[in-house]
Amino acid sequence: MRLFNQFSLLINITRSHLIARRYFVVNGFDGALAMLGLLMGFYMSNQADLTTIISVCLGAAVALGMSGITSAYISEAAEKQRELKSLEEAMLSNLSQSAHGQAARIMPVIVAITNGLTPFMIALIIMLPLIISHWQPGLIKNPLEIATLLAFVIIFLLGVFLGRISGHFWLWSGIKTLFVALITTLIIFLLKPL
Repeated sequence: MRLFNQFSLLINITRSHLIARRYFVVNGFDGALAMLGLLMGFYMSNQADLTTIISVCLGAAVALGMSGITSAYISEAAEKQRELKSLEEAMLSNLSQSAHGQAARIMPVIVAITNGLTPFMIALIIMLPLIISHWQPGLIKNPLEIATLLAFVIIFLLGVFLGRISGHFWLWSGIKTLFVALITTLIIFLLKPL
C-alpha cells in the first residue's frame, strides 16, 4: 500500500498519467495503422503465405515497440531532468533524493514502457486471427481479412477513447479515426503496382 501511495504521489507531481495516456492513444493508433498498412499490402500482393505475413507483422510490432520505448525514454528523461534542474535552481537546493528527484528518474521509465508496449500489444491483438490460423489451420477462414477488420475496429475504438477523453461525441471521434484508416487503405490501393 505504501508503494502504491508513493507511486501515486510521483504521478501527481509530474502529471505523467496525462503524458502516458497521450502516448497510449498516439502510439496505439500508430501500431494499428502500421499493421493495417502491412495487412493491406499482403492482401493486395496475394502471394505471401501465413508464416511470412506473421513474421513480417511481428518484426514490425517489435520495431514499433522498441522505437516507442527508446524514443520516449530519451525525450522524457531529458525533459524531467530539465524540470528538476529548474526546480533545484529556484529552491537553491539539491532535490535528487526528494520525491521530485525520484519522479525524474522513475516516471520516464513508466512513460517509455507505456509508449512502447501499446503499439506492440495492439499489433499482437490484430495478429491474433493470423496466429490462431497458423496454429490451428482451418479454424479461421480468411484470417488476413479478419485481422484487417480487427485493425479497423481497434482504430475506431481508439477514436472512441480519444473522444471520451476530450469530451467530444464518442461516435464522431471514432468515425474520424476510421476515416483516416479508410483513406490510408485507399492510398495503398491507388499505389498498387500495375
